[in-house]
Amino acid sequence: MVTMSVSRCRSLTWALLLAASLLAGCQRTSGAGEEANAAGTTIQDQGSDTLVNLALAWAEAYHQEYPDVTVSVTGGGSGAGLAALVNGTTDIANASRPIKPEEIEQARAKGFTPQELVVARDAIAVLVNPGNPVDELTLVQVADIFSGRISNWREVGGEDRPIVRLSRETNSGTHVYFLEHVLRRGENGNETLFSTDTLLLPSSEGISAEIRQNPNAIGYDGLGYVTPDLKVVAVAEAGMPFILPSIQTVNDGTYPIARDLYMYTAGEPDGVLADYLRWILGPEAQALVASLGFVPVEP
Repeated sequence: MVTMSVSRCRSLTWALLLAASLLAGCQRTSGAGEEANAAGTTIQDQGSDTLVNLALAWAEAYHQEYPDVTVSVTGGGSGAGLAALVNGTTDIANASRPIKPEEIEQARAKGFTPQELVVARDAIAVLVNPGNPVDELTLVQVADIFSGRISNWREVGGEDRPIVRLSRETNSGTHVYFLEHVLRRGENGNETLFSTDTLLLPSSEGISAEIRQNPNAIGYDGLGYVTPDLKVVAVAEAGMPFILPSIQTVNDGTYPIARDLYMYTAGEPDGVLADYLRWILGPEAQALVASLGFVPVEP
């Protein structure tokens, strides 16, 4: 089973630190977007395409409640967001994977240690065309398909058709997570790669569009991007029941491809930024998490 709570303790500790910093009345004004002007304060938020729709919904809701604060959200992938954080051009880096050790070292070389907050949870759904008769795959079969060991649908109970593999680009946190935890099974030293004929697409929408029109295609995406016109395949660890992704199966630990979603800041946040992040962990923001198909974090 894939571990889904690797960073919860750190994130809970940080949430407590956020509250403490607010009580202490700290007011940090440095940062890429925290410059007050006639229109108020702008927070720059960049990164994961998995998180972008959720981040936009949060930004809009927060601005309605606090009109003097604008949150400017852009995507580009987890790697792009974390690079922007290191370079000082964003206040928040959204990521659908944990920050890498080398990214932490780059940040420390710039004089700060990134702080991590788990803001939601997600399941990665394995998707095929609705006309594909395959309903279930083991994780081993999924790994063998995307690594190229299995190349015809008849090898997994489907029709005699070539498999067309779709993936997000390498800068995507979803790509990194799927590579490390599905293809490589979370094993140290496992160097399995995506098959060289895998089509790398720049967005979740691109994967969905290709699957809709190609009966031979298989791809993966965050649960929040799954639409009714896509077929979700139930997956299973060896010897375990086949499970479809849902809020319930993520929370009860039965769906095996699930992960935390993160926001990172350049050091411990305070002031306006801390206010916003504390709001994200609150009931109003977490209700938006569920409404967009993601899994809320525990209070």
